[in-house]
Amino acid sequence: MNDIFLDVESSISGRRWTGPNISVDRQAEMILQETNFSSAMANVLARLGVEANQVKNYIKPSLRDLMPNPLKILDMEKAASRINIAVNNHERIAIFADYDVDGATSGALLHDWLTQLGNIPTLYVPDRIEEGYGPNIEAMETLANVHDLIICVDCGTLSHETINKITNTDIIILDHHLGGETLPNAYAVVNPNRQDEKGDLYYLCAAGVVFLTLVAANSIRRNNNKSTPDLLNMLDLVALGTVADVAPLIGFNRALVRQGLKVMAKRERIGITALSDIAKMNNAPSPYHLGYLLGPRINAGGRVGKADLGIRLLTCKNFDEANSIADKLNQLNDERRSIEATVQIQALEQVEKMDSNSALAWAAGEGWHPGVVGIVASRIKEITNKPTVVIGLDEHEGKGSGRSISGIDLGSSIATLQRENLIIRGGGHKMAAGLSLEREKLEIAMSRLNELLANQGSKSFQTRELQLDGALSLPAITIELLEQLETAGPFGAGAPGPKFALPFMRITFAKRAGESHLRLRLVDDSGASIDAIAFGAFKSDLGKTLENHKGQIFHVAGRLEIDTWNGRMRPKLNLEDATLIN
Repeated sequence: MNDIFLDVESSISGRRWTGPNISVDRQAEMILQETNFSSAMANVLARLGVEANQVKNYIKPSLRDLMPNPLKILDMEKAASRINIAVNNHERIAIFADYDVDGATSGALLHDWLTQLGNIPTLYVPDRIEEGYGPNIEAMETLANVHDLIICVDCGTLSHETINKITNTDIIILDHHLGGETLPNAYAVVNPNRQDEKGDLYYLCAAGVVFLTLVAANSIRRNNNKSTPDLLNMLDLVALGTVADVAPLIGFNRALVRQGLKVMAKRERIGITALSDIAKMNNAPSPYHLGYLLGPRINAGGRVGKADLGIRLLTCKNFDEANSIADKLNQLNDERRSIEATVQIQALEQVEKMDSNSALAWAAGEGWHPGVVGIVASRIKEITNKPTVVIGLDEHEGKGSGRSISGIDLGSSIATLQRENLIIRGGGHKMAAGLSLEREKLEIAMSRLNELLANQGSKSFQTRELQLDGALSLPAITIELLEQLETAGPFGAGAPGPKFALPFMRITFAKRAGESHLRLRLVDDSGASIDAIAFGAFKSDLGKTLENHKGQIFHVAGRLEIDTWNGRMRPKLNLEDATLIN
């Protein structure tokens, strides 16, 4: 367990602050002996589990060094060879892609590769409400009648009934969702989360799986003296899919995202550029932009609009069309936020009435839009620090989505519910899963899920903590330090970014911004100052307390970043929490 930091047992937002533990301190000391890094940087690397002799390679993750051998993934050689045969023989190819960002980026990646080789595939994205998740019989039969090869991306591993029924064309599945005890009767199932896989690459999203498949396909083509598309220029798609799908930024994913952000910064993909502009991305792309600005807008098509808008944007070659689609997705995202806000209020009311000692937070409501239940589940998970499931009910059935917390495998528990016939279907991965169930089994299914999660130790994770990498004085917060810290990235799921405490701060300026944000200026006892913003501060007591500070002194904590304005760079604090010093 990490030590209590700055004696903060319960902050204004009710969190316990924790700092580096003894093992992190020891590792940081070893890093300091081997490098010329600051102690703050050493603490961050140590917390991320980086050994002193690995530092140089870690801060410069190389695709070449971290690239796994694609052929070690089961069915990979078979899939890559079949795709090349289809290209060489000018076969008719269809891509069946999931409706979320990972599906859209996976499908667009495959579409790019095939198109560069002169084979323009059919793109098919199912409607979330009308067709649901994964391949369905009607769509697959229609595609099979006019195509020689169907490639399912980000779906298919659990679609036994549908896949097994299609016998008049070959089907390849490129997926990452947890597999069952058996696999569908497809030509090839490439999935690092098949039960017969070693699990070394469990962290890949579908875009990562598709990328490795195309690496293998390119290798086959080179061995046969055939042209190969440039996969490096497609890494913007892989990075977007990886971050938006909340895949852990560890191992090979770090190199994919790091290089992908560099590609995206070139602004060569028309669709991403159009969406970036409408989302007002003014700085170089970062994981934050991918996860919170681009990802939600692409998802909005599948959630509350037309399911194929995202993949159409990512494969678009016309500026006017790209701008039009980007504008539509932006509008749909606004609509999604409105629907989401209503559902969240209702769901929270239910959750607050539940046993506070439960291992699971869940809610179900009439007519809740299936496209927002996953987002609402994520929001409630953040509030409760519990695995959360939110279900929209119609007359006879419920369709829901769940989000988990670090250390708890929600996907495997959902799979258990299906094996026990408590739900109609369900699947996912450790951090996210979906399900559908009969209305009459709602209570018993959620009770059983609570039991399964409790057996994993969910209750032990429910103390809300804010993990910090140490404390910094204002004079120590320099542009050089922040640039150094960025080299430990990219930061995201599985690799949280640095967070520091700034002790003994006085607030000299506080002004509300928008509906729930707060802008601040913080000053220490020497007169040094730093600007800060507390996003969503008024969704809790944090905003009101800081706004009415009365000149009192606070410990504050959050993420430091470089703010660029008119060519001038200065440190800025994204304030996440604070505690009043009596």
